[in-house]
Amino acid sequence: MSQRQSYQEHSPELAKKLAELNFRIRSGAIEQPIVDLVNLRASQINGCAFCVDMHVKEATIRGERPLRLHHVAIWRESELFSPRERAALAWTETLTQIPRDGVPDEIYDSVRVELSEKEISDLTFAIMAINAWNRVNIAFRIEPGSRDTEYGLTRAALA
Repeated sequence: MSQRQSYQEHSPELAKKLAELNFRIRSGAIEQPIVDLVNLRASQINGCAFCVDMHVKEATIRGERPLRLHHVAIWRESELFSPRERAALAWTETLTQIPRDGVPDEIYDSVRVELSEKEISDLTFAIMAINAWNRVNIAFRIEPGSRDTEYGLTRAALA
């Protein structure tokens, strides 16, 4: 399977705006370690190999423990995540795989126990962003590791 056209080349302004959204998310109400977990979980659900690879490397560079990264896929059964992280992961799964009847009140109410309204809003935008990145990288078959040098991911020493 070969990589397809470059969306960054053909739609540079749109790609730049999506990148700007990511930059603003970094200064939002949700701390980066949680955004890293959210990015990884949504990418796992969506099957975006490029993004799974990238977000594991980013989280590793930022000091995330390897076992926690392995446990993101099984976060419900793992004791390695705080209630706040669990709420973020539950919200991520719900918004990545939106139920036919919308987001159930019980999910929203359980997330509100751990996150403020501002945090839920900012987290929602983070989830929207990673889902957008997943879709564009899957559509154009961006290969895992193909931008490691450009993005400074070789520092993760995971190649």
